[in-house]
Amino acid sequence: MPSQSPIGVFDSGLGGLTVLKEMVRKLPDHDFIYLGDNARAPYGPRDFETVYQFTLQAVQWLFDQGCPLVILACNTASAKSLRTIQQKNLPLIDPSKRVLGVIRPTTEVIGDYTETNHIGILGTEGTVDSGSYVIEIQKSFPDVIVYQQACPAWVELVESGEHLTPKAVEPVKACLDALLQQCEGIDTILLGCTHYPLLMPVIQQLVHPAIQVIAQGEIVAESLVHYLQRHLEMAGRLSCSGTIRFYTTGDVEKFGHQAGIFWGEEVKASRASL
Repeated sequence: MPSQSPIGVFDSGLGGLTVLKEMVRKLPDHDFIYLGDNARAPYGPRDFETVYQFTLQAVQWLFDQGCPLVILACNTASAKSLRTIQQKNLPLIDPSKRVLGVIRPTTEVIGDYTETNHIGILGTEGTVDSGSYVIEIQKSFPDVIVYQQACPAWVELVESGEHLTPKAVEPVKACLDALLQQCEGIDTILLGCTHYPLLMPVIQQLVHPAIQVIAQGEIVAESLVHYLQRHLEMAGRLSCSGTIRFYTTGDVEKFGHQAGIFWGEEVKASRASL
């Protein structure tokens, strides 16, 4: 068995690094393993069963690396597979381990941001089609009305490094217009994909200053801190030597270079086979 017991963080590609970055900032002494399934990304257009199978493979791989706790830092994976993995697979694999997502922590607080009770969600096709945000927000904030807009071009825009160039303006504006045309009262927009925070400067230039644009990273990281405070047994199982290891199912050099867009500097990654 591995000597370390890190927190596993999974994403279909690179966007989860925006969540990991906030987790490391909040829990700098903890050990982390990041796994990006870049070879099979993007997950957004894939059907539920495929995303579930891919995500389950990634979770099992992280468990095999010694992670007692895995965070699905991917909205599509959280929307399409988290509940099934929690209810069906975990009891058979190891009931003492845990898998958490990014949607529920966000939906438990997002209603506190709006004054008009009209919230917009920008996400991948998979996340929007799942209806997960609408369902979960209604549970915590039944008076809030949720409007959704899929932004299929945004992930590629970020990963190509063109997110802060003039090329970003037209596709970003098109999605924002499509969302805001659904309701004039939207005062809060949630970026329901971990890639989208890198488009924040462009988004904020295009929306009215009165509209709040919320990224998930800090919310999810704060939720993890509270989770560990409430679950001391799990907190005690995690190793704390301040290490971060990066893995990808894709090209290692390409991952290391592209990760710099999200992480702030190039990272050294290793190859993972799922």
